[in-house]
Amino acid sequence: MASIRALVLNCTLKRSPAPSSAEVLGREVLDALADQGVPGDLIRVVDHDVRFGVSTDEGDGDGWPVIRSRLMAAQILVIATPIWLGQPSAVCKMVLERLDAELSETDAEGRLLTYGKVGGVAVVGNEDGAHHTIGEVQQALNEVGFTCPAAGATYWVGEALHKVDYIDARPKPDTTGRTTTALALNSAHLARLLAEQPYPPPDARDAGIGPSREPA
Repeated sequence: MASIRALVLNCTLKRSPAPSSAEVLGREVLDALADQGVPGDLIRVVDHDVRFGVSTDEGDGDGWPVIRSRLMAAQILVIATPIWLGQPSAVCKMVLERLDAELSETDAEGRLLTYGKVGGVAVVGNEDGAHHTIGEVQQALNEVGFTCPAAGATYWVGEALHKVDYIDARPKPDTTGRTTTALALNSAHLARLLAEQPYPPPDARDAGIGPSREPA
């Protein structure tokens, strides 16, 4: 069985050691992945000097290359983000912009280096917008080469204008627990499948690999 690792990128706006609901949910995802035999780590992105840009290394002490190396060593990436103004956090959007550089990074057979990696999403907030935020992040991850599993997201949102954060929600909602379990289960399953049977290279059709279509 293929060895699988996970990485959660916490896209909170708060530097450590400030409490972070996105970190709580992200670590719950890691716990659920561990139950599936998948070890992993969490990085709070804002604790690193990640520069704005769309390259793999913006130079001058950019903190992204170190994060990227750990991302490339993992087979499952989970983006954990709060909701602000109904949108993913600015840190989340910066991460997605940095991942845009992966569209230019390929292996010896022409596949994106992110092919074969699974992308999941964890969202917290005190307002509506979870589905919108998940949709934005999943679409971006898929566009840069990640594969999103069925039930590939978990979230929690409190009532509008209320002050209770996920970190303070007790007891933990069963609904979020179930979606977190499904995210972990399906992500681990898909990552192992992709590790054992990678995507074909772009020229596979010319080489006679994969489906073909007769002219209409």
